[in-house]
Amino acid sequence: MARQQYHRGSRGGRGHGRGAGGLSGRSDVLYGRQPVREMLLAGRRRIETFYLAAQVQERGDLEEILALAKQKGITITPSDPAALDLLTEGGNHQGVAAVVSPFRYVSYKKMLSDAEQIQDPLFLFLDHLEDPQNVGSLLRTAEAAGVCGVVIPEHRAAGITASVVRASAGAAEHLSVAQVPNLVRCMRLLKDRGVWFAGLEGGEGSTALTATDLTGPLGVVVGSEGRGMRRLTRENCDYLVALPMLGKVTSLNAAVAGAIALYEVVRQRREKQHVDT
Repeated sequence: MARQQYHRGSRGGRGHGRGAGGLSGRSDVLYGRQPVREMLLAGRRRIETFYLAAQVQERGDLEEILALAKQKGITITPSDPAALDLLTEGGNHQGVAAVVSPFRYVSYKKMLSDAEQIQDPLFLFLDHLEDPQNVGSLLRTAEAAGVCGVVIPEHRAAGITASVVRASAGAAEHLSVAQVPNLVRCMRLLKDRGVWFAGLEGGEGSTALTATDLTGPLGVVVGSEGRGMRRLTRENCDYLVALPMLGKVTSLNAAVAGAIALYEVVRQRREKQHVDT
């Protein structure tokens, strides 16, 4: 995936010239039918205990969840609904919960290796987002948009906790996520391999998202809530791109802005594919 092997042509936008894997911590409690279903489908985690509320009707999506659990040889433990309420700290468990091994991050080296098999890889870099809801929402969009790897910082940022998995509706279980000590160093490694970076930021020096070519190997960078991207992160972006703001508000929620950007990438790539064929 050498950087020079991609012919990018003339670009609209601002130009600037040119980890480690492991577990997220202690056991997680995942609950809610959709997150548990996706966790079972992904098959990445070790399930320590699988709880099902007593007398719950086993039909629809719950029937599918139980079938998946049985296929994997998982013992189902009946539980009093009040006990599930306590286990999930009052969360909306929908009658199902599981104590599982921590989320397993991939190493950045493996992420790079996997990306070499993809013609135009798409990455999502989250620059110190702290709100689990925002991170989860972005992971859900990333999975739907075909992102091949998500990169988050080790410190002063939300990790992939059970709360994040729930906010992603379980989509996080299907994604390759690397947690790294230095976001900028990882950006530079990808840039050496032909990946360009578009950072979401409005204001002077930014160009319109829709006026920037996003069809080649790309990393989309979303800054933190309130502060946006850090200075070094911003300086290592090839482009700063802004969303059109036609109303009275001057900014969007980080998860919403990131979702729009990722689907603009999808739109441009599909349009280019259609033209090429």
